Amino acid sequence: MSSRNFMGRCEMIAAMSPPEVGQLFVVATPIGNREDISLRALRVLREVRLVACEDTRRTNNLLRMYDIATPTSSYFEHNERWKGELFLERLQRGESIALVSDAGTPGVSDPGYRLVRDARARGISVIPVPGPSAAVAALSISGLPSDRFLFVGFLPARTAARRSAAADLAGVRATLVVYEAPTRALACLADLVSALGDREAFLCREATKLHEEYIRGRLTQLRARLLERDTVKGEIVLVIAGAGRAAAAGAEQLPALFAELTAAGLTRRQAVKEAAHRMALPAREVYRRLLS
Repeated sequence: MSSRNFMGRCEMIAAMSPPEVGQLFVVATPIGNREDISLRALRVLREVRLVACEDTRRTNNLLRMYDIATPTSSYFEHNERWKGELFLERLQRGESIALVSDAGTPGVSDPGYRLVRDARARGISVIPVPGPSAAVAALSISGLPSDRFLFVGFLPARTAARRSAAADLAGVRATLVVYEAPTRALACLADLVSALGDREAFLCREATKLHEEYIRGRLTQLRARLLERDTVKGEIVLVIAGAGRAAAAGAEQLPALFAELTAAGLTRRQAVKEAAHRMALPAREVYRRLLS
């Protein structure tokens, strides 16, 4: 075979070979202060062929700040099925894509996990580029135990469903981390007090932004602080003490405490409420234990 024929055959085989599969990078972006982005995240955002994001306007503002010209494409709850399929096809053609959210780590309270799941199912490499997370940021400065915590995310928006979900958390011993929208913060805090008791908690609002705010106190105290305002603005993270062994052990002394409170002149209802406050238990749980 002549060298010319050999080279032509090699070129034909190369043309028939499937392209190398691209990589999906899950890139954390700042939750507020844009200086919190990592050097690695900036490099990846420059090198990929496309950035999949919730809101192209917000992501493009971040990219322009760092002179990154990579094209963006929207990917959110209402287009994730058909848009995700397009991204998977591009990845399989050899293009690498970065997945970002509006703020923080993708896949945490947003639809990003579905793209990750489907990419892995097709043998596509998924690589994390870790960084900011509102949940971890709030937990780290809350002063509450962080060795075990449960990320709850957003509780249901409807009242009945939210109260039911909060009641399901009453026995969880780990520290709870809850996201909430400013418009539902007061109602959410009231429902949490009713379901969990007046526990120690930490409120993180507008973390790392210009008007960031951090408040430590019991759930009723946090709610009282918000009630002082005409409006509540900014996304909120609540870090709440878990049920804990101390509260469980204290509940064994409930009959004696109840007798002490009623002897001091409190009505049965007032005594139940006060006992619930002292033990960080829901009032209905105190009442149930007294009946039993």
